[in-house]
Amino acid sequence: MKAWQFVETNEPLVLNEVPDPVPGPGEVVVDVRACGLCHSDITYMTNPGTKANMPYTPMTLGHETAGVISAIGEGVTSWQVGDRVGVCPFGTGPIPGFFGPGGFADKQLVHADDLARVPEGLDTALAAVATDAGMTSYHAMVVRGGAKEGMKVGVIGLGGLGQIGARAAVLKGAEVHVAEPKAEVRELALGLGVAGTVADATEWKDQNFDLVVDYAGFNTAAAAIDAIRPGGTVVTVGIGAREMTIPSHALLRNKNLIGSIAGTVADIEELYQLMLDGSIAPVYEEIGFNQIPDGLDRLAKGQVTGRLVARFGD
Repeated sequence: MKAWQFVETNEPLVLNEVPDPVPGPGEVVVDVRACGLCHSDITYMTNPGTKANMPYTPMTLGHETAGVISAIGEGVTSWQVGDRVGVCPFGTGPIPGFFGPGGFADKQLVHADDLARVPEGLDTALAAVATDAGMTSYHAMVVRGGAKEGMKVGVIGLGGLGQIGARAAVLKGAEVHVAEPKAEVRELALGLGVAGTVADATEWKDQNFDLVVDYAGFNTAAAAIDAIRPGGTVVTVGIGAREMTIPSHALLRNKNLIGSIAGTVADIEELYQLMLDGSIAPVYEEIGFNQIPDGLDRLAKGQVTGRLVARFGD
């Protein structure tokens, strides 16, 4: 089978022919139908420490996968060949695209416990988006942040994650505000039901937000902390920059700064239902399997609105 693989830091992915995976006990093989492209893929490709931390190279990237089960290993009883599934990238098995083969390939080996059931009628591309961009943003906003009715919530960055997080907070009944530098993307925010938008989170200073979720991570934590009330919370999700700086006094007055990464199969399946009924409808663009390297380049240059999803078929 064919797979787009990381070989060397700061070099493009290489298209290689690799053996088809064979499921062991507790595992299944998923024929990949769609796989999302993520800024984390770019981080893996450009961070000088990535290669040393990978168990081996070449490594097939891609950690936002949906597809159809084509083979089942010993002991797997809850799934059948032909089931449509999404893959939770942070579960029982190794993190795909970093510690184990990912979804930029025809097939992916997955632990059965890491599968989310895709409901009938849900588009495969959306099923892929929910497995990382959706799961991560939803978990940060609803589980870690505790967004609920009556709260004043800020969302920093309205990319693939931010748009889902903002909409999830609106659905929970919160008053939601968005900080996003791109004017055309701020227009998208208004369609999500948010109360208002600004170009920069520094405009929120002393506005007593209950919660701010930072999906950008471009040294935006200080502005987020300045925006929340005493006792309020900032959840940091984005890793747009490798380091962030906050003033030494920023967390005084009992302000909370916490991190959030990934989520659970349950988060993904909750999102599937919200996507199926149209409550959450993220913006995404489909590309072909052979366009994955070009798509990653566009993503690195900030030329993507929403999410890019490579679709292999249905």
